[in-house]
Amino acid sequence: MSITIRYFASLREQVGRGEDILDAGDATTVGEAWKHLHGADMPPRVLAAVNQEYVAGDHVLADGDEVAFFPPVTGG
Repeated sequence: MSITIRYFASLREQVGRGEDILDAGDATTVGEAWKHLHGADMPPRVLAAVNQEYVAGDHVLADGDEVAFFPPVTGG
């Protein structure tokens, strides 16, 4: 099983790439996917979406999912 991980905006710059492919056996939730790829817990303000729907870090992943990570957004 594989999961596509995409990074947007400043997160793309911070991790130095726009995409990762993750073996789903390595992580079962969005938060675990982040931890597997980056060696630390997902930052609390980072937003995540699975298949273009916002989710929490405990969202369970399935084969073929696309996970997108976004930096915190501010505006006025």
